[in-house]
Amino acid sequence: MQALAILITTYIDWTLIPFVTKLEGTYLPVFMISFFMLIGALDGFIQPFFNRIKLYTIYLFAIILDIVQIFSYLFYDLSIIGFTYLILTIFTIQGITFEIARIHTTDFMQDEAVSLKDYLMIRSLMISGAIVLGSLSAMVFDAFEIKMQNVLLYLSIIGVLSIFFQFKLYKIFKKRINAQTVEIQTDKRELFEKFRV
Repeated sequence: MQALAILITTYIDWTLIPFVTKLEGTYLPVFMISFFMLIGALDGFIQPFFNRIKLYTIYLFAIILDIVQIFSYLFYDLSIIGFTYLILTIFTIQGITFEIARIHTTDFMQDEAVSLKDYLMIRSLMISGAIVLGSLSAMVFDAFEIKMQNVLLYLSIIGVLSIFFQFKLYKIFKKRINAQTVEIQTDKRELFEKFRV
């Protein structure tokens, strides 16, 4: 389910990225393009601040970001420049969030039946597949001159599917992590009682 959520989310972004890149080059100054690139590159500095964050909280934040992204599509008709800035901000925050999630997921996978190596290979396969499919979709949409509003509507529908999978993952991870926390607290209490006796 994680792989499927990654596939859909990455596909949506990589279908949209060529269009947004074109809008960037048309409407944004080099300074602002560089600014967004700079912010996106700071994820390594930001990650230590989220060391103790729970994996399910990251998924909840990703769900909120996806909802904001779908609603941001409404800005395309209102202001193309505003839409470009908004979607670039969302992409930048998403990039940082996915990196934080990747680190926490690999930590979580140590207790799973799937090996960490296999998980990372599946994750890389899904991301590569999504980038290829997204790029091909963007090429097809451009070749057939599909209106941007129709592309955004299509991506919104797929985005709702992505939110559904992410919400299921949120519930699964929250249940597992809370169960582990209760188990650890019970073990600590039993250990404390043994020392008291």
